[in-house]
Amino acid sequence: MTTKVHVVCDARGVPLAAGVTPGQASEGRHAADVLAGIRVAGARGRPLTKPAHLIADRGYDSRANRAALRNRGIRAVIPERRLPEGKRRRRRGRPSRVTKEAYRRRSVVEQVIGWLKECRRVATRYEKLAINYLGMLQAAMLRRLLRIWLSDTA
Repeated sequence: MTTKVHVVCDARGVPLAAGVTPGQASEGRHAADVLAGIRVAGARGRPLTKPAHLIADRGYDSRANRAALRNRGIRAVIPERRLPEGKRRRRRGRPSRVTKEAYRRRSVVEQVIGWLKECRRVATRYEKLAINYLGMLQAAMLRRLLRIWLSDTA
């Protein structure tokens, strides 16, 4: 059984939320579920803050995802999908402007996934049930978070 792991992190590589979906499911359909799990606390009693932008790959390019991000006030940095030869794209309104500098920061997410796969149970998926696998993934995220927080004091 294959699964897809969806990870959301901040610009420093701190994992904020994760989700597990079946391997044959589309990536873009579950983006809103993972984004709903993000709660970024404000400092010193300030209200919750929201991310300024979301950087994702082409698999998350859909009208629904872009609308959900727009409703939350988050700028989408998602390149448009490529179409096969001979097909034309439907007109969506304004074309998305993805700069190379902004999209280059997506490597932070790839590094976080690599760090999470340092845990053998996450990399090889010993668990049969997705809920157990998600628990192991969250334990690996906690391990990564503690490593980041405690690296300054060591």
